Amino acid sequence: MFNTMTGVKFIGGIGGALVIFLLLSMWSNVLFSESDGAEQAYVIDTGKSAPSAEATAVADKPDFNTLVAKADVAKGQKIFGKCKACHKLDKNAVGPHLGGVVGRPIASVADFKYSSALKGLGGDWTPDRLNEFLTKPNNYAPGTKMTFSGLKKIGDRADVVAYLKSVAQ
Repeated sequence: MFNTMTGVKFIGGIGGALVIFLLLSMWSNVLFSESDGAEQAYVIDTGKSAPSAEATAVADKPDFNTLVAKADVAKGQKIFGKCKACHKLDKNAVGPHLGGVVGRPIASVADFKYSSALKGLGGDWTPDRLNEFLTKPNNYAPGTKMTFSGLKKIGDRADVVAYLKSVAQ
């Protein structure tokens, strides 16, 4: 009942269907292209000029300290659960203790062996610096021993920093 010709027909049918699907996909991209360079059909004049791209970028980026002031400490404590695998609040573990980290000099816990990447940063752990570090630690301090991938949402970072501020030692 099943012979070589049946298998060839089956494979040919699947291949033909894929070719048709590919051609339809390409044709639909041509038909429904969004970047044809046409101007907007209807412009509604509100009497206000549009803000510049630079002003919009500044307005869209909230001040991190303001976010920390409005942050949810309880939510920050819950998000801090991701950090507990390596960090404790009162004693060193895989990572240094984080009690009192906000405002503390970077790489300053005496009995913890920091990477040279963190030792070379200098300065204090301000909320802004913690925000940048927690976004993606390896981008902020290339060569750090911290393997955590980071917190993508700025609100989560603000909540964690607010929590860490609340448990200062």
